[in-house]
Amino acid sequence: MYKIDNKYLTLEKLHKIVHEQLSVELSIDANKRILDCRSFLDEKYDNSIPIYGVNTGFGSLCNESISHENLEKLQVNLVISHACGLGEEVPSSIVKLMLLLKIKSLSQGFSGVQLKTVNRLIDFYNEDILPVVYQQGSLGASGDLAPLAHLSLPLLGLGQVYYKGQKVNSDQVLKEMSWKPICLKSKEGLALLNGTQFMSAYALDVLFKSYKLSYLADLIGSISLEAFDGRLEPFNELVHIIRPHNGQLKTAKNISEFLEGSDLIKQDKVNVQDPYSIRCMPQVHGASKDAIEYAKNTIITEINSVTDNPNVFAKEGKIISAGNFHGQPLALVMDHMAIALSELGSISERRIYLLLSGQRGLPPYLSPNIGLNSGFMIPQYTVASIASQNKQLCTPASVDSIVSSNGQEDHVSMGANAATKLYRVAENIERILSVELMTSSQALSFRTKKSSDFIESFVNSFRQEVPVLSKDILLHDEMMKSKQFIQNLSLDESLLY
Repeated sequence: MYKIDNKYLTLEKLHKIVHEQLSVELSIDANKRILDCRSFLDEKYDNSIPIYGVNTGFGSLCNESISHENLEKLQVNLVISHACGLGEEVPSSIVKLMLLLKIKSLSQGFSGVQLKTVNRLIDFYNEDILPVVYQQGSLGASGDLAPLAHLSLPLLGLGQVYYKGQKVNSDQVLKEMSWKPICLKSKEGLALLNGTQFMSAYALDVLFKSYKLSYLADLIGSISLEAFDGRLEPFNELVHIIRPHNGQLKTAKNISEFLEGSDLIKQDKVNVQDPYSIRCMPQVHGASKDAIEYAKNTIITEINSVTDNPNVFAKEGKIISAGNFHGQPLALVMDHMAIALSELGSISERRIYLLLSGQRGLPPYLSPNIGLNSGFMIPQYTVASIASQNKQLCTPASVDSIVSSNGQEDHVSMGANAATKLYRVAENIERILSVELMTSSQALSFRTKKSSDFIESFVNSFRQEVPVLSKDILLHDEMMKSKQFIQNLSLDESLLY
C-alpha cells in the first residue's frame, strides 16, 4: 500500500507503485487538505462573485452566470458534453496511470473536490476498474478535456469500463460494488477535466520504457560490434572525458563493461576503423540518454503539479483562474523524446545493414547457403520501413496550434498528439532492436572466438527462444519471438535510472 501525500513522487517511487502494482490510499494530511479546500468553497466563499468554472460557464462561455440551484447540473453537463473522444482506445495500462496521476493532483488540496470523489477514483485504481478512454480529442490545453471526461464518466455511472477482463457499462459495475454515483458539486467537473493526466500518463509510460530501450540499445549494439569484428578503442574513457556529456560517458562505460573479458574484441583487427553506426554509439546513444534525462525532469515535475483551473487557495482565501492546464512543457519534451528514441532506431537499422553486407568474413545476409536462401535480407526491409515511419512521426506536434472555443483558447500545445506519436515511436524502437538482436546473434554465430561471458550468456538465453537459423523459415514468427524476449526482459532498476 502506498500513501498518496504531498511528498514528491520520484521516478523510482512511481516505478515501484506501477510495477509492483501497489494499492494506494490518501494520507491523513491529504484527507485534511482536500476537506479544507472543499469547505472553503462550500462555506466561506461569496458565491455572488463570478468565479470561472464555479458559477460561470466554460471556455468562451466564461461570462455566463449560473444560478446557485444549477451549479451541480453544470458540472454534470460539463462531463457528459466533453466526452467526445474518438479513435483507438487508450491502453489499459495508460488509463490506470491517468487515474493515479489524477489522484495525485487532486490530493494536493488546490482543486476544490469532494473527498469522496477522490476516494472513488482510488477505488477504481485499486480494483482495476479502468474507464474506456479514446486517444483522439485533446488539444493539450484547457487540460486533456475529452480523455479526462471519459475517465470521469464512470464516477457518474456513465460510460464504460474494463473490469475483470470485460468491457461493461459502468453503472453495472457500480451496482456490483454497491457504490452510488458521485453527485458532483461546484467546480468538481472542471477539476476532473482540467489537467494534463492524459499527456503525463503517456509520457511516464514511455519514460519507463525509454530507460530500458536505451540500455538495450547499448547491449544489442555491443553484440553487433562483436559480430562485425569491431574495435574497442572508440569506447576508451579517455576519449569521452574530453567531451564529457553524461549520456556519452555512460554509453561508453556500458559498452566497455559488456565487452570486458571478450577474446573476440582482443583479437588482431584487419580494419583500422569502424563505420559510424559502430564507432559512434557513445555519441549517438548518449545524446538520446541526455534527452531522456531532460524529459524526465519535466515529466516528474508535471506529475507532482496541480494542473486544473481555477486553483483554490483556501489558506489565502483566493480562487485564481490561470493556465496550469496548458501542456506546452510536456509537448516540447515529448517531441524531443520522440526524436531521441527514433535516433536509437535509425542507428540500429544501419548496424543491421552492415551485418548483412557480406563484409569482414560474414556471409551475405547471414545465410550459409545464399541464393537458395534469402537469409536475413527482408527483416532489414521491415526495419527500414519502421525507421522511416519513426522519422515521419517525429514531425513535432508542439509547433502546431488551432484556435478553439470561439477564440478564448487561442493557443494550444497539441501535446496529446505528441503523446500518442511518442508512444508509437517507442513501440517501433522495441521492434527495431528486436530485429537487431536476432541479426547480431545470428552474425555472432559465425565467429570462432568467444565474446565476453556477459554477452555469451545473454545471447545463449536469447537462442533458447530464437535459435541460429541455417535455412529459410517463416521469419515473422522468429521476429515476434525476439520482440517478446525483449518485452519480457526484467532489468535491475539500478541499471536504468
